[in-house]
Amino acid sequence: MNLQDVAFPVTEELKTFRQQYKKALKTENSLVDKVVRYILRQQGKQIRPLLVMLGAKVCGDVQEKSYRAGIMVELLHSATLIHDDVVDGAEMRRGLPSINALWKNKISVLIGDYMLSKGLLFSLDNKDYLFLHMVSDAVRRMSEGEILQIQKTRSLDITEADYLKVISDKTASLLSTSSAMGAASVTDDKEKIQALKDYGEYLGLAFQIRDDLLDYTGDSKKTGKQLGIDIRDKKITLPLIYALRNADRSEQKKIKSILKSSKKRAMRSREVVEFVKAKGGLEYAAEVAEGFASRSLAALEKIEDNDAKRSLCLLVDFVMKRQN
Repeated sequence: MNLQDVAFPVTEELKTFRQQYKKALKTENSLVDKVVRYILRQQGKQIRPLLVMLGAKVCGDVQEKSYRAGIMVELLHSATLIHDDVVDGAEMRRGLPSINALWKNKISVLIGDYMLSKGLLFSLDNKDYLFLHMVSDAVRRMSEGEILQIQKTRSLDITEADYLKVISDKTASLLSTSSAMGAASVTDDKEKIQALKDYGEYLGLAFQIRDDLLDYTGDSKKTGKQLGIDIRDKKITLPLIYALRNADRSEQKKIKSILKSSKKRAMRSREVVEFVKAKGGLEYAAEVAEGFASRSLAALEKIEDNDAKRSLCLLVDFVMKRQN
């Protein structure tokens, strides 16, 4: 199964979305236009607009308002990725040089701001005030999640509850917003909108845990990143949190001494990977991800069966089996 199978019920709608998204990014500023065209080359799986379209289709028919919702979430997502690359000092994004690697940090931050403001203005121009509220709340959550992660990583005292709060805010919030906005674009049924919101939230949690597992188990040729890169970047994720929690004090001290030193992280990340594997961190994280995947599917139980609902269920399966 691939993402095309998941997207089948909204294939034509996604084509229309991409045309409208490209049109929404048009600008007369030559430098902004150049960077924006490069951003379009970097586009990934576009899972968030897919969620908007499926969220709309599962509750009715995709409408012009649904396309506007898709454009808003993709503008926001692109803005946050650009800002994230600046914060992380990332040189690559989806196999291509990042915006900050090519145009430096000042331009990157301003382009991120530009994308965000385009999304907000787009909602105001079309009087989509509910969407504006939903997207603004997602931005707040994403920012708080990033700050909490930085705060906890510095002190190396991140708990499982902290980690789940971080990934809920950083990742799940926008997936949740996307599916809920899709539903809200075609129906006023609060129960259905909430069901799609819950679906996206649990899907996002499962998605991020699976993504974090790939740092330990993934094929670097498929994922586009080296094994153990999260450890070298001092990103403490669920497999490592569990392993540390189940280690004795001497083991904890040894691993934390590696994590505190950038030089040690660069040279001994493999040692941390093996420690996590030995302590059962991978199995535990996979089990937690499965739990969230099940909750995501359960959120759809009250939604009537149709092709879009089957695709939403397939998307959960796709997320749980993804290798990149």
